[in-house]
Amino acid sequence: MNNHDDKRTVWADGTGAVDLVTAAGIDHVRLVYDYLDAGDLDGCASLLHDTVIFELPGLPPARGRSEAVRAHVGHVLPAARHEVDQLVARDRTVIATGRRVPAPAAAVPDTADHRFVDVFTIAPDGMVRTCVRYYHAAP
Repeated sequence: MNNHDDKRTVWADGTGAVDLVTAAGIDHVRLVYDYLDAGDLDGCASLLHDTVIFELPGLPPARGRSEAVRAHVGHVLPAARHEVDQLVARDRTVIATGRRVPAPAAAVPDTADHRFVDVFTIAPDGMVRTCVRYYHAAP
């Protein structure tokens, strides 16, 4: 299966066309979640640009590969995984919507699903350049 066959990916221009850098960025975004969920921090870091910036709620911006991965790991619940519902991509920007879901064995108080939106920008080499995370909050 390629990106054009994945019905969870929406090309923002509606045509199904996407440039190769954005297409590589989509694959890298998917792999970021897979590596984080598997605990493969080196794999995750390998997808990030040298000067990556991660902005996570409640934390100062994390700059650089190791700091970004460390901040993300420290920010998520233990044994939580990401369930991505949809990716929207255009012009080297990838937006992912989904939920952080605790693993069944990690069922402890205050570990309900947390809906998120991550906005990624992709560097010219296809690596993840920035990520800003937003959480759903009840009004």
